[in-house]
Amino acid sequence: MDIDVHLGKRLRARRRLLNRTQQDVAVAIGVGFQQIQKYECGASRMSAARLWALAQALEVPVSYFYEGLDEGPRG
Repeated sequence: MDIDVHLGKRLRARRRLLNRTQQDVAVAIGVGFQQIQKYECGASRMSAARLWALAQALEVPVSYFYEGLDEGPRG
């Protein structure tokens, strides 16, 4: 699985678990809700700084986003 898609799925799952809208998360990290949409579908890559901000906004450690990711080699 593409890592950007995996991170996006984890973002969407956590956001929904907290019952927050894309707009809520966008405001919390200072971007437009469209950017959250792009992250969630894997169309935009998250920088380390953005991933950290999302983790803070969603009250999880950064490692949360990587849980369940295959540890095999990437090619």
